[in-house]
Amino acid sequence: MTPLPIHNYLSLTPEQCHSRLQNAKQQLGNHLIILGHHYQRDEVIQYADHVGDSLKLSRLAAQSGARYIVFCGVHFMAEVADILSSPQQTAILPDLAAGCSMADMANLAKVEDAWDQLSKLLGPDPVLPITYINSAADLKAFCGKHGGTVCTSSNAQAVLTWSLQQRQKVLFFPDQHLGRNTGYRMGIPLNEMVIWDFDQPQGGLTLPQLQAAKLILWDGYCSVHQLFQPTDIEHFRQRHPTGKVVAHPECCLEVCQQADVIGSTEKIIETVMSSPPGTHWLVGTEWHLVNRLARQAQATGKKAEFMSSTHCQCSTMYRIDLPHLLWVLENLQQGTIVNPISVPSEIAALARLALQRMLAL
Repeated sequence: MTPLPIHNYLSLTPEQCHSRLQNAKQQLGNHLIILGHHYQRDEVIQYADHVGDSLKLSRLAAQSGARYIVFCGVHFMAEVADILSSPQQTAILPDLAAGCSMADMANLAKVEDAWDQLSKLLGPDPVLPITYINSAADLKAFCGKHGGTVCTSSNAQAVLTWSLQQRQKVLFFPDQHLGRNTGYRMGIPLNEMVIWDFDQPQGGLTLPQLQAAKLILWDGYCSVHQLFQPTDIEHFRQRHPTGKVVAHPECCLEVCQQADVIGSTEKIIETVMSSPPGTHWLVGTEWHLVNRLARQAQATGKKAEFMSSTHCQCSTMYRIDLPHLLWVLENLQQGTIVNPISVPSEIAALARLALQRMLAL
């Protein structure tokens, strides 16, 4: 059946979208599960059956038995859902343009080139590759192939501890800040953590620097969390001397050093919501999540505010909107799957191996 064209949906009013979405979701019933990442806009989140971090959502979808997994997130998240789900399930991304700028900073060709250079410089076996879950499936497969694994912002310390028991050094990609903040909390000196510039020969590093390094950090970052600066915290503490600061580990080291709590989006939510009434929090993570959290916190007598005075949201996550979600669901009603995400079996098998190593920890 010919897919219903997306341009038919882009001129719909929010009211029209809501009415038709409710109808489509009801008709698809248990055949459908909608996943909403924390960074999604509110009008999309209201249709999610589950809200959370990417790995948590993918595991819930795989356990659900739903035939269609509609992931309101970004491309790598839908890939993980496909990898962990059964062959009878289909992962769908409402807008294929919803990518991740951080994930795009490390591609397979650049990582393989870095790996070849490191092998020539340091020998065949001293380095273990670790990829943040915010990465493409073929990079997870690369780690699976070379004895490495995957980490999340929640378990990065456990993964790095295990990794350094396996090999002398870790090549960590794509987010330098998560790697550095985790290594710093583990007591690894900053001079034993180096940045691999993938546009430079030898990553822009000397052989002695590489030999001394325990963590070789990819020169990648999240554009949202890169925005936050130590001055944001300083200004907050001047205004609210008893206030607390919680930051995501994708923020820079200087921000995380000044934070009272560092953690994943799930930990940020738990920290704020479990704090005593009257607590005032400065929160360093994506704008939509902070706004939603602020409303929830206000209902229990707490305050939460966005860390920066500059409005910042995940622009690629923001591509998922009501018209695209409705387009996907009404095509499913007609028996047509649009924007399926299917990871090739060989890549999926190796990526699954890397994920299983992580889950075993």
